[in-house]
Amino acid sequence: MFTKKSVTGVIGSGAMGSGIAQVAATAGHKVIVYDNSESALQKAENNLKSSLTKLVEKQKITRDQQTQVLMNIRFVSTLQQLSECDLIIEAIVENLDVKKTVFKELEKIVKETCVLASNTSSLSITSIAAACEKPGRVIGIHFFNPPTLMPLVEIIPGVASLENITTSSKALIDSWGKVTVRVKDTPGFIVNRVARPFYSEALRIYEEGIADIPTIDWAMKEIGGFKMGPFELMDMIGHDVNYIVTETVWKQFYYDPKFKPALSQKRLLEAGLLGKKSGKGFYDYTPGSQTPEATKNKELGQQIFTRILVMLINEAADTLYLKVASAEDIDLAMTKGVNYPKSLLKWADELGIENVIKQLTALKDFYEEDRYRISPLLKQNFILKKAFY
Repeated sequence: MFTKKSVTGVIGSGAMGSGIAQVAATAGHKVIVYDNSESALQKAENNLKSSLTKLVEKQKITRDQQTQVLMNIRFVSTLQQLSECDLIIEAIVENLDVKKTVFKELEKIVKETCVLASNTSSLSITSIAAACEKPGRVIGIHFFNPPTLMPLVEIIPGVASLENITTSSKALIDSWGKVTVRVKDTPGFIVNRVARPFYSEALRIYEEGIADIPTIDWAMKEIGGFKMGPFELMDMIGHDVNYIVTETVWKQFYYDPKFKPALSQKRLLEAGLLGKKSGKGFYDYTPGSQTPEATKNKELGQQIFTRILVMLINEAADTLYLKVASAEDIDLAMTKGVNYPKSLLKWADELGIENVIKQLTALKDFYEEDRYRISPLLKQNFILKKAFY
């Protein structure tokens, strides 16, 4: 369906949109980037040139390759200029109504064979497609930030998406050098669903006063092997993004307590303390500020790490149980999409399913909350003495 001559459109010239455009252009496709803001387009073009120049200086691409990528990308300020596209990837604000409006307008402009894709991280592809007269050509193609560096892309067919659209879209993104996983259209898909406990359980531990923020981050890095602690990562992502994704997933799962947001993070958002981008979040990033020291107690650190890990494993198991994706794709998504040090389901096998269930049972018995209910798949594997791999 797609060839080297296929033209890719990108809606939105922010970090995600520009990154996706660079990936497609580097793969040899003609790319048209649309934004309704001339200043945003100019900024995106300047950033692209700067980014490519740095890659040349680091000898990761040649000067000729830089020239070719720049020749492949065109920046436009009217939707009508996307009419020649074979694929359009929308990468704008995470607002369902806004996305529906854009897709409805696109259908009036593009040719009948054009595939319409959303880069949404948590909204329903089926809902977005419902705005179109031909929902079969709408699909989710979710890149991770920054798209030029992160290898994972989630491919999400909606209920109405045609199978040939799904398979050809996956093949195209594979040809761009990305690692793709196929996901059912459920809230958060794989990564933004399975990763929720990394943040929410850390926030719960903090709110209960079991440990402070630097200690929790230290435990997950030093004992767990994660590259960043949950609070460092939330600050880097920005609470205007991370909290909103949590709240969106929670609401879309009919307020399931497993995904309940934390008040401490909501208060930061309300105060405009968004993390690194605003200078303050859970940590203070203003010049001269000092990060508090962690309490490097190995026993406490092990308790923190184990509690968060078993919650992650439980969610990964439930995602597999509900057939959101295959075991291989779930583990691939978490290692390639958010750089987890190990595959969660393989980690479960290493720990032993019995030990995972024992830890979760202790949490459920103590708190008496449905938040800690155990995935039926974990119970099933325990009864059958079956490992995930």
